[in-house]
Amino acid sequence: MIQPYLHGTIYRGGVASDDRGSVRFVNDFSFKDVKRFYQVENVRAGFVRAWHGHMKEGKYVYVPKGTALIGVCPIFYEKNGQENIMPPEKFVLASSNPTVLWIPPGHANGVQTLTDDTIVMFFSTTSLEESTGDDYRFPWDLTSGHKEFWEEKFR
Repeated sequence: MIQPYLHGTIYRGGVASDDRGSVRFVNDFSFKDVKRFYQVENVRAGFVRAWHGHMKEGKYVYVPKGTALIGVCPIFYEKNGQENIMPPEKFVLASSNPTVLWIPPGHANGVQTLTDDTIVMFFSTTSLEESTGDDYRFPWDLTSGHKEFWEEKFR
């Protein structure tokens, strides 16, 4: 199932299980625009890697193992040429609920692994060479609102 969100798209999949095991899938996702991929594994649960964005490059995110909190927000430019980012949207991706998250060009993203041994895969729409010079990085705690974004909220 394809579901749009404020700044991109979520591709929802499923799991089929029987006596042989299980198969995880996201059948609505296509690799047609993907030029490369990379995998991220943090040193421990709770570790934050943020914020990183591109104006030309888009990314698809998939979590094949564990659970991760993904933040997505648009990158804006002030009149003086400085970059800043808006408040992020929050997505929890888990291997138990196969989902691909689309992060369009012009957006920054951040990742926090929520369980040990989580693997986060990124599929990029540009080659590494094309990505050079289109790299925007911001501190994980850019503003007080961004620092609070990564804090656990118990229900």
